[in-house]
Parts: sequence; C-alpha cells; structure tokens
Amino acid sequence: MNTEDIWRAVDAERSSLAELLEHLTASQWRHASLCQGWQVRDVVAHLAISAHAHVGRILVSLLRARGSVDRMMLDTATRHAAKTDDRELLTELRSTIGSRFTAVSTTPTDRLMDLLVHGQDIAVPLGLQREMPTDAAQVALESVWNPRFPFYAATRLAPYRVRAMDTEWANGSGPLIEGPVSALLLLATGRDSAALPHLSGEGAELLRNS
Repeated sequence: MNTEDIWRAVDAERSSLAELLEHLTASQWRHASLCQGWQVRDVVAHLAISAHAHVGRILVSLLRARGSVDRMMLDTATRHAAKTDDRELLTELRSTIGSRFTAVSTTPTDRLMDLLVHGQDIAVPLGLQREMPTDAAQVALESVWNPRFPFYAATRLAPYRVRAMDTEWANGSGPLIEGPVSALLLLATGRDSAALPHLSGEGAELLRNS
C-alpha cells in the first residue's frame, strides 16, 4: 500500500466505524472497551481528537500527565468525552473523514493502525463483528512490530514463530502462533484476550496457559 492507499483505508475505517456507532444505544456508548479504564465513548473521543492533535496541545497534555504518554491519552480522551455528548462525538468522528493530518512523530500508517485496533476495542466487548481488511492489517502489523515503543511486540513475542495464515507475513522462530493477520495485529498491540481465540499452534497454547 502506498501513502494514498493508506489514507483511503483510513477514510474507509473512519466511515465504517461511524456507521457502526450510529446504531449503538446509550448504554453501549458507555460500555467498557478493551482498553482498561476506557468506555466506548472515550475511545471515540480519542480517535476524534487525534485527528487534529497539534504539538502545542500534546505538550500541554503531556505535562498534565506528568510525562506518561499512556496517562496523557487516557486523560485527554476522558476529559473530552466528559464534556461532549454521544451525537457530538459521532459528528466529530465523521468530520475527520478526508483529514490528512498526522500528529508530530506519527505517520499515516499510525492513523490506520489506531483505527483498526480501536475499532476492535469498541466492537469486541459489544459482541459485534467488525471486519479488518487484510492488506490494511498487514501494513499496520508491520508498522508496530519492530519499534520498541509502545507495544514492544517483537520483544514480547521473540520466543515464538508468528505467522499469518491469510498473507505471507511471518516472523521469528520457536513455538508457532498462527492465524489471521487481523488477530496477529491485536496480539502485537496487547489485545491478547481478543486475539487468542482466533490463533492456533503450540505458541498460542503456551500464551493461553501463561
């Protein structure tokens, strides 16, 4: 996927996620997501504000969070969600369709990965099916595999052979973990509970029992 392909995939994810959210009840908007401490509406707030998170706002939020990136993301999302109703959050997410903004030190692929993974953070706890395009999932997986921060995927999964069954992507050696590249992306980003039911192999069994 080239850069324009990635941006088209970003817009497709934003559009389809907005369509999913359109049909949620008030209680579903307040349901716990896969992100610890985040409700569904907090995840939506994060996706909306990350589409225009300029460097000044990031620095102020990081100072407020005492230098913790994780705390900064949670604080900014929950603060925004607390003062914004569900329909406004949905409107804000829809308004990001077509945006080509990337925050400092991020790339279009980061925007795509964020949408793919957070889309599952919303859908899985609600028992909803949300398909993840294979090509987009592979691009996102490749982007998060080697950098140490923030997921440490290559380090955490170093003892295993990790292989996608629907693409030619594979990495590492050791007990096998295999499955759809979408499940491997969830595993690489720390969503083990959502990923492992879709993975097989000796390595997957070891993770389930660890």
